[in-house]
Amino acid sequence: MSLMLRRSQIPSPSTDLFNTVRRLNQWMEEAFSGWPFTDQALSVTGAWLPPTDIFEDKDSIRIVTELPGVRPEDVKITCENNTLTIRGEKKQVAEESTDRVHRYERTYGTFERAFSLPNTVDADRVQANFEHGVLTVVLPKVERAKPREIPVKVKA
Repeated sequence: MSLMLRRSQIPSPSTDLFNTVRRLNQWMEEAFSGWPFTDQALSVTGAWLPPTDIFEDKDSIRIVTELPGVRPEDVKITCENNTLTIRGEKKQVAEESTDRVHRYERTYGTFERAFSLPNTVDADRVQANFEHGVLTVVLPKVERAKPREIPVKVKA
């Protein structure tokens, strides 16, 4: 038995490469669709989520957010209805004019993070500090929420 192909059935190198790239794009879209956002397309100037750590001790809750390249005046913090919201914008700096760009990896654009706060937070005493591209928000606890020791009385 022999297999015979007509000339029109033999894929050309350019067609084969095009189909391979198309299939690879489809696989990537399927693999990453909706991650980490839903219904949002990421781009160099799109929305982004700065990484955040949250710590708690007996006196306060601290929210530490990395905001490299963001100016402090471009950050707005609000506390309303037991929700702390940090929003702002990382603006793209005009780059030097070059003949070719080899890679764009830095993310620019607006960001917003919202955190539900427990009733133990004293919203009137919230403080924020911005140093070396790191925002630290300290949320003190109300006095009644702090652990306290209750002395035991002995009856004689």
